[in-house]
Amino acid sequence: MSMVSTVTVTVPATTANLGPGFDCIGAALTLYNQFKFINLEAMPSADGGQTERLRIKVSGAEAQLVNTSTDNLVYQAFVKLYEHLEQTPPPVEIEIELGIPLARGLGSSATAIVGGLVGANQLAGKPLDVTEVMKLAIAIEGHPDNVVPALLGGCRLAVKGCNDEASKLGDWEVCDLHWHDNLVPVLGIPNFELSTQEAREVLPAEYTRADAIFNIAHFGLLLRGLETGRGEWLQTALQDRIHQPYRQKLIPGYNAVLCAAVDAGAYGMVISGAGPTLLALTASSQGAAVEAAMTSAWKQEGIVAQVRALSIDTQGTILI
Repeated sequence: MSMVSTVTVTVPATTANLGPGFDCIGAALTLYNQFKFINLEAMPSADGGQTERLRIKVSGAEAQLVNTSTDNLVYQAFVKLYEHLEQTPPPVEIEIELGIPLARGLGSSATAIVGGLVGANQLAGKPLDVTEVMKLAIAIEGHPDNVVPALLGGCRLAVKGCNDEASKLGDWEVCDLHWHDNLVPVLGIPNFELSTQEAREVLPAEYTRADAIFNIAHFGLLLRGLETGRGEWLQTALQDRIHQPYRQKLIPGYNAVLCAAVDAGAYGMVISGAGPTLLALTASSQGAAVEAAMTSAWKQEGIVAQVRALSIDTQGTILI
């Protein structure tokens, strides 16, 4: 009997958009989900019958909310990689340890996609390089802003290349962006969910030229603000006209938390991903004050929230 192959993959949370960087920029955070894959091919069932095709076990907060059937997103990504290889996926046990809240705008679905792809790639003998895995992840997710930093770590800008028709998975240029060491992300994670679909449905189908120009200019300033840590640039750069004005109404307490964060010294606040998590950017010296102010503001709105000052994860997905 051959040895059972086991792979453990740790994937960081991500925050995407960062104001004007809608659907193209994201950063990995020091908050993690872990996925363990056990190849059951060599493990006979207890009754001597055929091996189970799939077992999924979930632990951690909100574990009861995770689908444990073949519709599970981790397994869907796992299967997708084998389909890409034109191979049959092996029977597998997947153990999921949740450290990232679900449906909160912190890239939990991106961790599932990246975790499933990387786990499958390892069990298959690593036939795909990291770029090929990344392209598969983008194709599954539909946009790059979460899956790219989840896989690679750091703060990343992903742009469709000129030769997009050259590959069925698309042609992507990925740029590593410098995040200043003195710049702290403070996350306010409320105890209610907001689906990405709901958050996208409130967006308009068209924008004015003025709004497009506004976002292009502010996105350019955002890149320089992240690189230099200059607060006066970030105060302006975090403004947006593409998604945040429409999504704010879906997040109770948004204005109160924004005012509290800025009054405590934050340069500004944005919606993390599709929300409802709110992300304030501040100097490290003001991190504790901003964290306390956001906590108090949520509480005054009658909303329970976790507020945490985190760091940028620079490693991305790792194998244990």
